[in-house]
Amino acid sequence: MTATAAPASDPTDTPGIHLSGAGLMSLRHLARRGVSPATRTIAGLPGGIVTRKRGRGSEPDDVRPWSEGDDRRFIDRNATARTGELHVRTHHDERDRAVVLLADFRPSMLFGTRRALRSVAAAEALALLGWRIVGDGGRIGLIAAGAGEPAVVRPAGGERAMTAVTGALAHAHAEALARQSTSDPPLTDTLSLARSLLPSGGHLVVASALDAPGPDFESLITALAERLSIRLLLVSDAFERTRPAGLYPYALPDGHRGTVQARRGAPPADDTVDPRLARLHACGIEGLRIDVEAGPESYAPLMERLDAVL
Repeated sequence: MTATAAPASDPTDTPGIHLSGAGLMSLRHLARRGVSPATRTIAGLPGGIVTRKRGRGSEPDDVRPWSEGDDRRFIDRNATARTGELHVRTHHDERDRAVVLLADFRPSMLFGTRRALRSVAAAEALALLGWRIVGDGGRIGLIAAGAGEPAVVRPAGGERAMTAVTGALAHAHAEALARQSTSDPPLTDTLSLARSLLPSGGHLVVASALDAPGPDFESLITALAERLSIRLLLVSDAFERTRPAGLYPYALPDGHRGTVQARRGAPPADDTVDPRLARLHACGIEGLRIDVEAGPESYAPLMERLDAVL
């Protein structure tokens, strides 16, 4: 079983544990792919089908290099002639979307048994969503919550905004791995910070396993949902859902290793509806589950579906 680990000099030495800004930047191309037929409905609950947004706004937003999947109708001739490389012009959506991504990097998130830590999966899913939002002309911001002071990026538009967001995610994650703290501060202070960053009607997307969120978390997030549109990405490790009985080795940030005995976990009665998501759904907050072992290829269609309702 993988727990936290001390940061290495090269993030690529330990895939699934360390984050790199370049790796999160590279998810831009994956975010452009279409919806998979296997895409789940929001919160895994019965309901209507969310349709994909069509068309673009008329207000120019940014000029960036051509990438696979771009519409040739939006090639910018002036930038292409000036640089000698294909460039495309993006446009604002008709509505100005301000979205803040809240990444939970508290100590409990630095845990994983398959493919990656829960914190890494949270960052991957949020980065995919962020690329979709700026691609549609929205503004994107970030709060990365750890054991110390949160990292904050105020909402802005274009590729520069995502460069700042991905860099802040990687830096905040490295700091979280380097800390020796084992207790989770409550998420309630972070929710208050999110409120200060967003206008009324803005969007907040929280990626967390909701371990120790704080005694007032549900009441605060319910009150906040009256002012903001809130969505939850519930990050789930396979060990939490189906835990075979046995002895499991672990490692801590200080290098200490040991073994813990675990009893068999009870199989979920319904794998499509997590009780935590159902409870928040009753409070008016929708969400979906992100399975750590599935990876970004599986997250991409889920983020497209989520983008459609923001």
